[in-house]
This record gives sequence, structure tokens and C-alpha cells, in this order.
Amino acid sequence: MPLLMPSSLYGLARPFLFGFDPEHAHEITLDGLARTQNTPLACAYSAPRVDDPVQLAGLSFPNRVGLAAGLDKNARCIDAFAAMGFGFVEVGTVTPKAQPGNPKPRMFRLPQREALINRLGFNNEGLDAFLANVQKARFRKSGGRGAKSPMLLGLNIGKNAATPIERAVDDYLACLDGVYPHADYVTINISSPNTANLRSLQSDEALDALLGAVAERREALAARHEKRSPLFVKIAPDLDEAQVAVIAATLKRHGMDGVIATNTTLARDAVKGLPHAEEAGGLSGAPVREASNRVIAQLRAALGTGFPIIGVGGILSGADAKAKIAAGADVVQIYTGLIYRGPALVREAAQALLRDRGNKA
Repeated sequence: MPLLMPSSLYGLARPFLFGFDPEHAHEITLDGLARTQNTPLACAYSAPRVDDPVQLAGLSFPNRVGLAAGLDKNARCIDAFAAMGFGFVEVGTVTPKAQPGNPKPRMFRLPQREALINRLGFNNEGLDAFLANVQKARFRKSGGRGAKSPMLLGLNIGKNAATPIERAVDDYLACLDGVYPHADYVTINISSPNTANLRSLQSDEALDALLGAVAERREALAARHEKRSPLFVKIAPDLDEAQVAVIAATLKRHGMDGVIATNTTLARDAVKGLPHAEEAGGLSGAPVREASNRVIAQLRAALGTGFPIIGVGGILSGADAKAKIAAGADVVQIYTGLIYRGPALVREAAQALLRDRGNKA
């Protein structure tokens, strides 16, 4: 990912940064953010946070724009992203054991469509290193620049590639045990296309078993830690209406607190014929926007009002963020938009949602 900086500088730097291999650029960026967060150099990407609070899943979100999981897999840069004005940041996906992910190259830009394809495969340093980084973050103490309340932190959990799918529950429970005390909310990621058979956990019987086990463990953890952390489930855009309805019913049956819609897509219709379009992996960015909005609308219809939905997929402008809310989301997350637009997108989206709320008042 290119270096994050104010839009005026970002526009000048992006062509140079896009000359790097995407994953190398991503690593350079995270290294830079990790080194500069909580130092005077953080002013290069800091911005006042838009104040647009919303109550959701028992939490107070300072504003409705968050960072999606996948960008900061090892939770190294929480304070840097807090400084950019996000209302909430989700880090991970973390797995119990460290793993390298899939062979390189495994990340590809499709700039003609403001899109990415990745098949990273939950590459991360493992649960212990992840938790050590989470505990180093200072954002809860400072509240962020000009903040009235702390940014929220979501911790996203998954399974190791080497764990057989029939033992997936063990990995999710191990991660839940570890992250629970430190999370404002926990996300169960069952929708990455880059871990073999992971999306099969979205099927009726498998999802029922997983969420039943997770819900039971959450009750024990809530009693032990004297806090009840909300549980969200992240799903794919490549689902039909009947599948969405089954998932919605299963979420409610097991007392899940919300759903994140959506992850990346396997569809390639919107990028057909472009360089890298046929690379294996999940497609993100502008081409997933409509599929994500469709699933959000179907979820809202199935879940009714009041069930929290986080909308993610294809937000590259304030108007895109508003469209997610219009489809039925309560709050939104961005990732690929940062690569194409830079950190100015955070404030643009948050201000657009604040104005939209004012117009409806």
C-alpha cells in the first residue's frame, strides 16, 4: 500500500509509490507508520476526527468511518490509524499460530478500476505477537487528536491454513480467548477466499456449529472478564438471497451482535480483460461496491431494523459511503480506497455521513 499522507502530497507521491510491487509498498507503508506513530512525524498523516457519534451493539462509535481488517494484520499501527480520524479500526485477521500465507506474488493492482486482487492468505505473526502489539497501543489513553471519546478497536480472528476445516472451531476459540479482554468488538472472519474451504463455514450446518461454540465461549469469557464484548461475523459478497437469509437467521439464533458485509469477491465480470484480472484471490475496491450493497440490503431486509450492519466494499468517496448507509449499513469501513485516495478519504467520508445525517434530521 502506498504511503499515507495528506491528499496534496499523496497525489504527488502516488505515481512513484505505485512503481513498487503492491505488497512491498504495503510493507514500506506499515513500517513507516509504525515508526512515526506517537511522534511529531505523525503530523504528516494526522487529521482531526469528525465528531458524529452513533450507538451500535452497545458501543459508542465516535464516527461512522472505520478501517477494515486486512491492512494491519499484526496490529502494529493502531495509533497511526487513530491519528487519521477513524472512528474505529479493525486489525487482523490473526490466527493462533504464525503463518507465512500464500506464495508471492500475491497482491495485484488494477488501477483502471480502482481495484486490488490479493491472495495473501492470513499471513500474520500469530496470536502472541498480535496481542503484544495491541497492548502497546496508546490510543485509549490519549483518545486521539481532538477526540471527545476513544476510537474503538475491533480484533478480527480466523483459522490457520494447516488446521483441518473440521477443527476450525478450535482455532476460533483459541483466538477468541486471547483477544477478548482487549477488544471493543471481535470479528469472526469466515469469508476470506484465500484460505482453503474457509467459506464453507458460511453454510448452514457449519455456521450453526461454529457460532454455537463461539457464543457459548463468549458467555464464559464475559463472566471471567466482567465485560461483554460484541461479536460480529464477516461474510462474503458472493452469496445469493437464500444464503443471506440463512446466515441472517443463524446470526440471530446464536445472539451475534452484528454482521460485516462484505469481504472481497471472486467475481471478475467488472475487470474482465484487464491485466491481472484472472489472478486468483479476492477482488476489492470499486468493482465489489454493488455486490456489497446488494448483500447489505438483503441482510437489512432479513434482519429487520436495529441489527447492526457494518458496510464495507468499494468506498472511494463520500458518496460511496452514503450509498452504503442507504443500502442498510449503520457504519462503514474502508481499505482499498486508502490506496487510491489516501487518508483524506477518511475525513471526506465521515463529513459526508455527518452532513447526510443533518439533512435527514
